[in-house]
Amino acid sequence: MPLPPPDRAAGGEPAPDDRAWLPVFLCWLVATVATLGALFASEVMQLPPCSLCWYQRVFVFPLVLLLPIGLFPFDPKVVRYALPLAAAGWAVSLFQLLLVRGVIPESAEPCRVGVSCKDVQIEWLGFVSIPLLSFVAFTVMCALLVVAHRRSPR
Repeated sequence: MPLPPPDRAAGGEPAPDDRAWLPVFLCWLVATVATLGALFASEVMQLPPCSLCWYQRVFVFPLVLLLPIGLFPFDPKVVRYALPLAAAGWAVSLFQLLLVRGVIPESAEPCRVGVSCKDVQIEWLGFVSIPLLSFVAFTVMCALLVVAHRRSPR
């Protein structure tokens, strides 16, 4: 009887590491696109980031470097380090999105000097803004990391 390939568990199912690798890789792709988008907006389009945007960058930029370190070779512990960064970025992006939408009062706005955190500099299709894109990116990253954690061997 032939043996299964080394990267596959018995029965043809992917090994636990294989099932967790893909969500971490996809999370890295989202973080990379978000980072490139942020850099394009500030460096090419010359849009100055607000304070909340800087905090979100603090949480997403390290993911671009951290996740590949945990991918090659795959280390399921990378989720322990990446998920808190993504969750903190998600919280900041949610706060900014609620601030832009008017749910949080302007008196709670942390941006007092420079660019206002409430101002929408770009809006596509009448509702897609940079704060919304950031919120979606962090939501997807958090979801992918949770999936990777659940698929990782315990």
